[in-house]
Amino acid sequence: MERTLVLVKPDAVQRGLVGEIISRFEVTGLKLVALKMIRMDREMAGRHYGIHEGKPFFEGLVQFITSSPLVAAVFEGPKAVEKARKLMGDTDPVKAAAGTVRGDLALDIGRNVVHGSDSVANAEQEIALFFTAEEVLSYERRIEPWIIES
Repeated sequence: MERTLVLVKPDAVQRGLVGEIISRFEVTGLKLVALKMIRMDREMAGRHYGIHEGKPFFEGLVQFITSSPLVAAVFEGPKAVEKARKLMGDTDPVKAAAGTVRGDLALDIGRNVVHGSDSVANAEQEIALFFTAEEVLSYERRIEPWIIES
């Protein structure tokens, strides 16, 4: 089974959208295997957004992501990364389709309410940044045969 990281960003926390966003992933059949609220510090933000270091928007990203608590979640399922990215919608909410998290809940590319891993390899790295191995739980859901064909 594939896993992906989803961050409910500070703007969504401030707007009271955490439950709505987590629910949208759960109702697709993705299984929630880890969840926590944290306040990301500057050092962690630098590691998370390291790929963007040196770009003009880097400092703004770091300031935003450290400005308020966020919720980190790990979801598991077949093609979890692809499924989650499709559910989130385009990074620019103006271009995001209706029915996606960003298309329905965000208005601005800089305040687009959610982050998700963009590949399986990045998901593994991102999950390890936010969670210890013990915090990501494996468990059986009795409903699995009704969601995923074996």
